[in-house]
Amino acid sequence: MPSSPPADFAGTSLELSAPQMRALLDAVRDRIVEHVASLPSQPAADVEGAAALARELFEAEAPEAGIPSGEILDLLFDRAIPKSFNTAGPGYLAYIPGGGVFASAVADLISDATNRYVGVWQAAPALVQLETNVIRWLCGIVGLPAGSGGYLATGGSLATFTAIVAARREKLPADFLKGTLYVSDQTHHAISKAASLAGFPPENVRSIPSDGRFRVRVDLLAERIAADREAGFAPFFVCGNAGTTNTGAVDDLGALADLCARERLWLHADGAYGGFFLLTARGRETMAGIGRADSVVLDPHKGLFLPYGTGALLVRDAQVLRRAHAAGADYLPHMQEDPGFVDYCEISPELSRAFRGLRVWLPLKLHGLGAFRRNLDEKLDLALHAAEELRKMPGVEIVAEPQLSVVAFRLVRPGLDGEALNRLNRDLIARINARQRIHISGTVLDGAFVLRICVLSFRTHLPRLEEGLEDIRASLAES
Repeated sequence: MPSSPPADFAGTSLELSAPQMRALLDAVRDRIVEHVASLPSQPAADVEGAAALARELFEAEAPEAGIPSGEILDLLFDRAIPKSFNTAGPGYLAYIPGGGVFASAVADLISDATNRYVGVWQAAPALVQLETNVIRWLCGIVGLPAGSGGYLATGGSLATFTAIVAARREKLPADFLKGTLYVSDQTHHAISKAASLAGFPPENVRSIPSDGRFRVRVDLLAERIAADREAGFAPFFVCGNAGTTNTGAVDDLGALADLCARERLWLHADGAYGGFFLLTARGRETMAGIGRADSVVLDPHKGLFLPYGTGALLVRDAQVLRRAHAAGADYLPHMQEDPGFVDYCEISPELSRAFRGLRVWLPLKLHGLGAFRRNLDEKLDLALHAAEELRKMPGVEIVAEPQLSVVAFRLVRPGLDGEALNRLNRDLIARINARQRIHISGTVLDGAFVLRICVLSFRTHLPRLEEGLEDIRASLAES
């Protein structure tokens, strides 16, 4: 057996010996396992003193000599990581939770350690095929037909940008500045941001009012499209929501598909938050028609509980991405023509890219789709339970019933309205979150500040939700 390796790597070669690698991995393993095991007991969010720590770290100079690994791990796990939102913990019910399935962390270690290049099929055919398999599985979940395809991106923002670029290439001439895009007043700002990056003036993104359930008014959308055509604009892109961030609302995707077919428009479905509920029977019913979209964005780092930085763009016709993104260079190898294989540099903005496929492929192979389906069904149940319990609390108004796993609510008081009522609810959310067992977020709907619960962590189960409801009741009693 080798002697115990040093814990200090200062002054050593960048090529670590086998004992040194084992020592570093052992130390990191112990800290990670301890961290994950303690997630339920950690505060749901703790950023007190985080600004001072961030300033301290910002002012630190790059070391000339290496620092002992133990000191580095202490800094990370004892100081930096705790001062944050506990997004991987069971009490995180704010914004859109990110789960962080452990198998994906293992996949990233394998991917980063082997460091294979997957931008071009020829460089690692079998590894590229793993990602292609993942895309095929996702297309099947959505209900896209044969000939569909896509790629794994860093998240919904980059995937949305790619979709708009592809739609622009397919639907508009080279001089595209008359092109108009249509969203609801509940659509994620990633659409307007991506449209701007794709070269469209901000005013070309038309915001259409939503109804009482926060779903886009298809009748008003049709009227605006007709008016824009009459005014000389070129309508080309409609975004339908498959689960909004504000309330989890799902637009009538079938009606949008009918409208886009009549008007020859590109239908894009934003399923970044809600799309993976298609694994459940209730989700498929709620999102009926999504398989008719020209493009769909999913975020596996949301509904598949994977680490942040895992998004996906799916398109009905895989060739549209190639037409929009393919580019050649003398130093690149020949791109293969087999329709079953993909050169990812030809269908996405990236030439150099991480091997993201493994972080999705490995947990799906290890756990099977059934485990994810059961977890998602549980989240739907928990959101319904939260809504029913909130409804029983004096003074609480349910502003948005769960369509998926988000419920929005607020406290109302006789004689209070407008900004006074908003202040009351901002105070309420501060008291709830101060207890640190759960962390929820707020938003503004029709000018009113509301509280929202989003249940989407595989670690969130009924006992933690009940603790959160207890904290809400106690905070209401203090109002």
